[in-house]
Amino acid sequence: MRILFFFLYLSLSSFIVVQVFCTGTNKAKENPFTAKASLIRYWNKHISNNLPKPPFLISKASPLNAIDLAKLTKLANLNSLSSHIESFCSLANLFCLFEDSEPDVVGKRNQDADFAVYSSKSFSGYGMSRLGGVDSFKNYSDGLNTPSESFKKYSRESNGHREEFTSYAKDANVATDNFTNYGSSATGGSGEFNNYQERVNVPNLRFTTYDSDGNNHKLSFSSYSSETNSGSEAFISYGKNGNAVPAEFTSYSDNANTIGSSFTGYGELGNAPNDSFKAYGDSGNNPHNNFKGYGLAANSGFNSFTSYRDSANVGDDSFQSYARNSNSGKVNFANYGKTFNVGNDTFKEYGKGSTGSTTLGFKIYGLNPSFKDYAKKGVTFAGYTNSSSKAILASSRISGISVNKWVEPGKFFRESMLKQGNIMVMPDIGDKMPKRSFLPRGILSKLPFSTSRLSELREIFGATENSSMESVLINALMECERPPSQGETKWCVGSVEDMIDFATLVLGHNVTVRTTRNVKGSKQEIMIGKVKGINGGEVTKSVSCHQSLYPYLVYYCHSVPKVRVYEAEILDVKSQSKINHGVAICHLDTSAWSPSHGAFVALGSSPGRIEVCHWIFENDMTWTIAE
Repeated sequence: MRILFFFLYLSLSSFIVVQVFCTGTNKAKENPFTAKASLIRYWNKHISNNLPKPPFLISKASPLNAIDLAKLTKLANLNSLSSHIESFCSLANLFCLFEDSEPDVVGKRNQDADFAVYSSKSFSGYGMSRLGGVDSFKNYSDGLNTPSESFKKYSRESNGHREEFTSYAKDANVATDNFTNYGSSATGGSGEFNNYQERVNVPNLRFTTYDSDGNNHKLSFSSYSSETNSGSEAFISYGKNGNAVPAEFTSYSDNANTIGSSFTGYGELGNAPNDSFKAYGDSGNNPHNNFKGYGLAANSGFNSFTSYRDSANVGDDSFQSYARNSNSGKVNFANYGKTFNVGNDTFKEYGKGSTGSTTLGFKIYGLNPSFKDYAKKGVTFAGYTNSSSKAILASSRISGISVNKWVEPGKFFRESMLKQGNIMVMPDIGDKMPKRSFLPRGILSKLPFSTSRLSELREIFGATENSSMESVLINALMECERPPSQGETKWCVGSVEDMIDFATLVLGHNVTVRTTRNVKGSKQEIMIGKVKGINGGEVTKSVSCHQSLYPYLVYYCHSVPKVRVYEAEILDVKSQSKINHGVAICHLDTSAWSPSHGAFVALGSSPGRIEVCHWIFENDMTWTIAE
């Protein structure tokens, strides 16, 4: 065997890094100074068994070689990573959004345009002053990880111009769209948003000065942001000073999870605005909507909320200065807020100072509203609910409303389903997160990880205020800072070494980790094959780790006592051939869970009355004591 040694010296401050490449026959020896080599040594030292190391977890280790590791570690020590953020993100395989960089600009055009299978562009002054015509955005930015579009002064001062956004940014991960001065001073025409940002993980949408001073420029939002997760939409100065500007929101944010929508200065000083919210936030999980200064000083406006937040799980809506100082307006709430679990609605200065024949109607309105300083004259309450949540549940069942609509079929199931030969639906267990890696501990330890140090994190990762990246940071930090539930031990980890420390702290050093092998069987019926209970099927404890969306790979790990963990063969229903090897965990004590937990909504029970099982999704994992 011939061995060649190549020495590369890199002087950094007071130390020298030596990178050694050893070549033999055709196989290269692992460099001992890489982040991955350091992890392997840590694993061998802290885990007492000789079981094979799981490739699915080891592959998530930092890809940094010895030289890049030394360089970036030095930058982290000097608090200088922010000045090298692009190379840091690239070398360390991070998820970063550089929102201050301008996307490709599409200039002004005077002919119709069809943007099919198009992505990440900036439309500045596009369609401005156009007479008639139509622009179609179909399958635009679909399936991209981080689509970012800017529509500035789009269709401004146009006449009879129509815009169609169909299947826009569907199945994206973090979508950022900014509509500034969109349709302002436009006459006639329409903007249609159909299947817009469907199934997006973190939508971040801004409509600023949208349709202001417009004249009968109709906006239609159909199936908008449905099935999205943890995002926000803001409508600022929307339709201000507009004349007869109708807006229709149909199936807006339905089946979404914790979507927040903000309507500020919406329809202010408008003349005869006509806004319809139909099936808005239906069957969602904890939607938050804030209407501030909505319809302020408007003249002869009509607002209709029909089936708003119907069958949703809790939720929080705030109407502040809604229809205040308006003239001869009409607002109708029909079947509003009939949530499965009680939400919270606040009406402050609602209709205050209104004149003329302003009427406010509440028909079949849900529980727990708060009315403060509202105009008592002209307000009617018909079929207003004032009873217990049990009564709401009973009435929902009588009316045929499905109380588990917003929970994906198969996401939660009973332990009795894990029997050979049973047929059940498997949810979509695919990983929707962007591909990232853990950070080496030497770098991780120098980075803040707290909402109290958000300004530092924004600087490091180039996140501006109210940006998508800021939302990503805040969402993960708040989840990690949430107090543990009763009996829960939790820790957010940004390195495999930290995960090992937490798992061995809870379970001891003789541990192993498992995940479901692949995603086959997702979103379809499967047959359960052979089932094996881990640790003999006895009641045990485990450490489960779930991904959080963050620039580097972060896992929310927690341990809850009294569980059973299973491995099960997943079979194709027709051929009965094996297509997957699933890992499932059953929580036996659910007494401390929230009554609004999706498991109880899906399975029709309450805390402490049933056990709840779920599959371990792709790239999530569970640690147990090794057998």
